[in-house]
Amino acid sequence: MQSLRLLPMTGAHSLQPIRPFDVNTYNLHKGSANKDSVFDLYYKCKTRKDWEPLEHYVQSIFTDLDALSMSFLNNSKENSMICPVDKHELNQTLTLLQTECPSSIFEAVFKCVNELLLDCAKDKDRTYTLLQLNSLVIIFQCVLFEREISTTMTINLCGVIASLCHTLQDVLCIYLIEDSTLSRSSSEKLSKDTFSFLLDLFHNVVRNCMSQPSESDASTRRLPETSLTPNSNPAVIDATRCLAMLYRFNEQHHFVSYADFYNDTVNENLEIKEDFPNFKDHKGFSFCDYSFILNPAVKADILKVESVFQMRHELQDAFFRTLLQGVNSPYLVLEIRRDHIISDALQQLYTKSIHDLKKQLRVQFVGEEGVDEGGVQKEFFQLIVRELFDLKYDMFSFNDESRLYWFSTNPNLDDHALQEYRLAGLLLGLAVYNSVILDIHFPRALYKKLMNVDVDLEDLKQLDPSLGKGLERLLSFDGVVESEYERYFQVDIRSCGNVHTYDLKPSGSSILLTRDNREEFVKLYIKFVLETSIEKSFSAFVQGFRLVCQDSAIKIFRPEEIEQLICGCSDLDFEALEKSTVYDGGWTNESPIIKYFWEIVHAFSYHEKKKLLFFATGSDRAPIGGLSKLQFVIAKNGGDSDRLPTSHTCYNVLLLCEYSSKEKLRERLLTSISNSEGFGMI
Repeated sequence: MQSLRLLPMTGAHSLQPIRPFDVNTYNLHKGSANKDSVFDLYYKCKTRKDWEPLEHYVQSIFTDLDALSMSFLNNSKENSMICPVDKHELNQTLTLLQTECPSSIFEAVFKCVNELLLDCAKDKDRTYTLLQLNSLVIIFQCVLFEREISTTMTINLCGVIASLCHTLQDVLCIYLIEDSTLSRSSSEKLSKDTFSFLLDLFHNVVRNCMSQPSESDASTRRLPETSLTPNSNPAVIDATRCLAMLYRFNEQHHFVSYADFYNDTVNENLEIKEDFPNFKDHKGFSFCDYSFILNPAVKADILKVESVFQMRHELQDAFFRTLLQGVNSPYLVLEIRRDHIISDALQQLYTKSIHDLKKQLRVQFVGEEGVDEGGVQKEFFQLIVRELFDLKYDMFSFNDESRLYWFSTNPNLDDHALQEYRLAGLLLGLAVYNSVILDIHFPRALYKKLMNVDVDLEDLKQLDPSLGKGLERLLSFDGVVESEYERYFQVDIRSCGNVHTYDLKPSGSSILLTRDNREEFVKLYIKFVLETSIEKSFSAFVQGFRLVCQDSAIKIFRPEEIEQLICGCSDLDFEALEKSTVYDGGWTNESPIIKYFWEIVHAFSYHEKKKLLFFATGSDRAPIGGLSKLQFVIAKNGGDSDRLPTSHTCYNVLLLCEYSSKEKLRERLLTSISNSEGFGMI
């Protein structure tokens, strides 16, 4: 597929007045055009060597919205297309005008289209009908045909599309990407290439208007000459709403990855302090309302800004309460015994109010030194997550094949067990709120359920590959299902050493699995495993999570992005980390010890790299966006010495002595990273 080429922005083209001519003389259709009428007029004009009637005819159609909407319609009885416009005949007509006629006629098409769009864009109160979508289809076919379009014309086109209601936008999207050359079922007639072209078209409008604001301000249909921010630029807003149209369509048809909707220009230039208040207060335009355009790293920054603002608010509130009511801690303080980590956390968090939970977290391990500036809490989360997922508690089960955890199926959960699930969810919410990465291994289904997104067979396959593939084989089985499977609408679940049998639907024990009902069986099986069987435990888990994250910016994330936010990234790109590292205390990237350090680290195994990362930062995973987003510092800690390297995990600082040799540095570093748990060592 050819790439889109945006032409330089120019002022609106002016057309010569259309001189009246007798349509009866040329046997023309009044108020519309089609391939036959244009071809007939072409032959007559060619014979008479007078092209003026054809040029005027083209102008009369392409400057009239209603006339254009009635043109090039597919009236064939055998037509199976959804779009009323006969794109094939339209393209034949455009080819004729471009190759067989004077250039002025083909140029007139685009001049007329530009003026038509300009008139439509100026009329902000215009209401469009379903029939008038045909005109937009024809305009887009002209764009696809030529592959060249001025930025001004594109901006006006986005303005018209953005003014449509969602229902008409969704219909228009199908019209635009339907491929008239394919004679297949309607779902297979949709062109991925055309969809990608439209996506690129709208992305480019946003990029151009954000990177060249002065130029776009001067030439767009309704922008003032004053400087505009992206949040107040109508061209950017309209193009973003056009991208939203494509995003809704893509969520159903999955033409491209959701990541293809990220716009680098928006992500690099987003003013969070302007955009996020608009989102929270529901006033003005906010990219957060169109969060598909924002990458996970920017979303994480937005969430952090919100959390910091909330923490400051609670800090100020605690200060004033102290003045009025006495002692009131400005922080959420947890005093934890290492050998009673779950019971201590559960007991202390259970008594906290929502306002307390929104304070900045401070953790103190009883009997240990170490002021928590972020590092102690990282270790606290690491230890308590490890404890909660220990199989001896039977809170979560572990699938050996997928290496993932899921909620244990226990039909006899007591209040204490539900409180522990609530604690697990609360810890997850606190980790998000305090920007701490957790070493947890849940399937995508958990994050979809947190975001109220339906789960499906693919989610079950990720959690339990054997079970998922077995259900897939059932759906595709060609033999006699009854004799091959001999199953009823029941499922057996092992829990606490016992096997429990559950009906998938009322009277399931008497409903035989057949070819006709196998799809229902699979849907009910998926629902039971991922929803029904864990309803109580997951409900408690979600309750805990939402104590901190309810009504927060978490809603702008996709489930896949929530997973990255909570778990970080397992891809450890130490080349990127080296490029972004800052040096302090006399070190530079040219210092011999620093060169030795990176040579040693790049030669580490993946497991050793994880240990180093945990030692220096308190987490063995990269933050959302990768290691380049980590604010990593290497500082000088004196001359040659036998002292081990140390770290301030609160600030992601690694302290190195100026060791006398590369070998000594490697030995000292490996010793440190292999004994990194506990904050009594610094």
